[in-house]
Amino acid sequence: MNHLTLNEYVARLSDVLNSINLLNWDASTGMPDAASRRRGLQVATLNTLAQQLLLSADFAAALAHDKKQPGLTLQQRNAHRALDEAIVWHKKIPAELMATQAHLTSVAEVVWREARAKNDFAAFKPYLEKIVELKRRVADAVGYENHPYEALMHEYEPGLKLPALQGLFEQLQSRLIPLARAVHAAPKPDNHFLFRHYPEAQQRQLSTHLATRIGYDFTRGKLDTTTHPFEISMSRDDVRITTRFNPHFINAGLFGTLHEAGHGMYEQNVDPALSDTALTLDLTGLYAVAGASFGLHESQSRLWENRIGRSLTFWQHHFSLLQSTFPGVLEDIDVGQFYRAINRSEPSAIRVEADELTYDFHIMLRVELEIGLIDGSVRVDDLPGLWSEKLQHYLGIPAPDDSHGVLQDIHWSKGMMGSFPTYTLGNVMGAQFMATALQSSPDIQKAINRADYQPLREWLTAQIYQHGRTFQPGELLQRVTGSALDAGPYLGYLEQKYRALYPSV
Repeated sequence: MNHLTLNEYVARLSDVLNSINLLNWDASTGMPDAASRRRGLQVATLNTLAQQLLLSADFAAALAHDKKQPGLTLQQRNAHRALDEAIVWHKKIPAELMATQAHLTSVAEVVWREARAKNDFAAFKPYLEKIVELKRRVADAVGYENHPYEALMHEYEPGLKLPALQGLFEQLQSRLIPLARAVHAAPKPDNHFLFRHYPEAQQRQLSTHLATRIGYDFTRGKLDTTTHPFEISMSRDDVRITTRFNPHFINAGLFGTLHEAGHGMYEQNVDPALSDTALTLDLTGLYAVAGASFGLHESQSRLWENRIGRSLTFWQHHFSLLQSTFPGVLEDIDVGQFYRAINRSEPSAIRVEADELTYDFHIMLRVELEIGLIDGSVRVDDLPGLWSEKLQHYLGIPAPDDSHGVLQDIHWSKGMMGSFPTYTLGNVMGAQFMATALQSSPDIQKAINRADYQPLREWLTAQIYQHGRTFQPGELLQRVTGSALDAGPYLGYLEQKYRALYPSV
């Protein structure tokens, strides 16, 4: 490895991490279940190689040499900062711990899929117990300020502290709980027609068309189906999205596709000059992703899914296409009925199918349980019962079973404890970005009103996407909106929307 430049070393690291992404995409979309053990070993090997490369003496020498070069740009300085921080982080974590985690989670994901299908938490429990123990070891190794959960959150949202997160949750609860209770006590819009028969082939056709309309580039991407939808990239020219189609519920595949397309557009619109650099890699999590943080990524998926895809303006332009895609299915329904139906709020056990008003309660539930698992106040054995109790507390319903409760999310099987807060952060930041976009450029709303989404996408690209990981999440938020994290725009948006949808509230 001698005599390589820093750029060449980082490009090699990028190749390894993107290869892991490709293996993980395959594992979730087409790999035979019998291959899970071997795939786990393959991913573990590549994770170990990535960590070894990052921590090698040759890499350190190349980084030190590059820092001495004259006229360094902001991007180069920030890349050096990211590399320095990652090296310090990974030096604290034993390589065997990283390899064990990579292998365990690859196998655990397959076990989780089977357990979820069979409503069998007991089958997944021993794997989850091992994952929790490994995450505790990671937290202890890297250290934290207030609580070990902060060490896990840092992998997904650098700089986020538990008191700040809990304060945000309290702010949201103070206004969303009374609003949700009032809405749920009001007469509900009819939504029975969302559960009619929608053949998968036509759903795919519609979802592909609408994802293209908002700006996802299928010449550099593709749409697959999987158990738990996700987006993953191997480069800005290979950004893949997944969804799941339910032939008796149009929302799942349609809005799942728009959500993942929002993620995909972030990755597709990073500055090409940043490809294969430290500014398109999550060096802490050893994951190839250009988005500045998971929360920022989620801000874009939620923005495109909800602020655009669930808006009345969107469907005033596209409802006729929906009707023609499913002949005879919606001929008795008008666009106003459809808009009210897709935004109907009611308690639901399933996070990914939750409406905007109740979604954050699902996140609070998971975060509270994760905090307990990591500090030892919650046992894995107790999760099914506690899950149902918290669902009852927040939404007034119990979990119908473990498949629709504690087993519904893929995250724990992949070792992604600490990532759930980023969904609510994404909701909050997305509202801040949207408010800023509309205030700074009134033409954006005019374009949206005529089904032209390019001005909004170009604004988001200029302000967010093109920068990759050049800025820390808090830096980027402040740079774009002039504000730190602020729930005000998000709460105002939800209150205005749901009071209009439910006039008696």
